[in-house]
Amino acid sequence: MPEEMMPETASTAPRCGFVALIGAPNAGKSTLVNALVGAKVAIVTHKVQTTRALVRGIAMEGAAQIVLIDTPGIFAPRRRLDRAMVTTAWSGAADADLVCLLVDARRGLDPEIEAILEKLAAVSQPRVLVLTKVDAVTEKPKLLELAAELNRRMTFEATFMVSAATGSGIDEMRSWLAQRVPEGPWHYPEDQVSDAPLRSLAAEITREKLTLRLHEELPYQSTVETTSWQTRPDGSARIEQTIFVERESQRKIVLGKGGETIKAISMAARKEIEEAVEAKVHLFLFVKVRENWSDDPERYREMGLEFPRE
Repeated sequence: MPEEMMPETASTAPRCGFVALIGAPNAGKSTLVNALVGAKVAIVTHKVQTTRALVRGIAMEGAAQIVLIDTPGIFAPRRRLDRAMVTTAWSGAADADLVCLLVDARRGLDPEIEAILEKLAAVSQPRVLVLTKVDAVTEKPKLLELAAELNRRMTFEATFMVSAATGSGIDEMRSWLAQRVPEGPWHYPEDQVSDAPLRSLAAEITREKLTLRLHEELPYQSTVETTSWQTRPDGSARIEQTIFVERESQRKIVLGKGGETIKAISMAARKEIEEAVEAKVHLFLFVKVRENWSDDPERYREMGLEFPRE
């Protein structure tokens, strides 16, 4: 844990706490974290299970520091990687000061949410209900009905209706969390927006661009690792990353005809990495086949996941 920080000037006592965001896949957790932080700290795609490990975003509100834990979507796991992600999500909830249940307002109370509610009942931390993507629901009475039904099922300290796309409800939620996290010194510097190392953030950005480009063609078992990061005398960074896939056919898909696909992914990733590190970036991508990497304990450690033995 980083050395604890204290705000230099504050009219009120400093506050700092961990807030876990849990929910079904594609409930909008990563988008909400980015909106609350005011900067991109978690990758966002339309593909389910984009978030694999716990991503911490750091939001500031007055004298409060809110450490947001973006957890993988909770679903019925079938493979080893699935089990690792679901376990990680629930561990994030157990370690937090507050737990926010995110429910996609368009989907409502479906079997996935029913299963999460059943397990959430055993979590002792205070709970908050967050209905997401409310801008996509035209019949507002349905939102009130959904909120009322969920509050009948479980005790929530507060209910928020938010849209990360429009910004609706974001400020209110951040303000409430700032008042609710416990009093105590800050864990991070005031200008830090994430606890993820730049090498990890850069790899996640490239994985996002890879997923967006090859949403249908490429299984989500692909992964990206930053293998080299050199800072040049002119202040620019030379970064090498390797995209690992499980079969040769997948490697050809990532490369594309004449290398067009990998070039497009590299250009999109480089631009965003430059914004994150605030420096010019020279990005070099390589694609390698690593069969059955999803059964390799070392890969799980690199992703911040615990390797399921069964």
